[in-house]
Amino acid sequence: MKNPKSDQPYITVDIYDQTYHLSGPELDEEQVQRLARRVDERMRVVASRGRSADSLRVAVLAALNLADELYHAEERLRRLEGKMDVADTADLRIRAANLRGLLDAVLDEEPETGS
Repeated sequence: MKNPKSDQPYITVDIYDQTYHLSGPELDEEQVQRLARRVDERMRVVASRGRSADSLRVAVLAALNLADELYHAEERLRRLEGKMDVADTADLRIRAANLRGLLDAVLDEEPETGS
């Protein structure tokens, strides 16, 4: 689908019962859907363990959980860097940056109401 505010196509995802329309250059729809499912799953796990149903609180706690996971993955990457060639390391850094950008886009997106 085309974004009505620009010529860029957008991808629709549902996260924690909210619909988001994400657009950006060269989005990989399968990857975005996979990431959205992961965020949704993490939010539902956080919500099931807590007493608060506040979606903002659940989103922040899920983001912290995912950021911790990313931090540990980056630490493992740093330990392995000496064992990998430069091209492999650069590719992993680009993918990590893309994932951070997608997470930022989802967290910055205003949720639609009434879905």
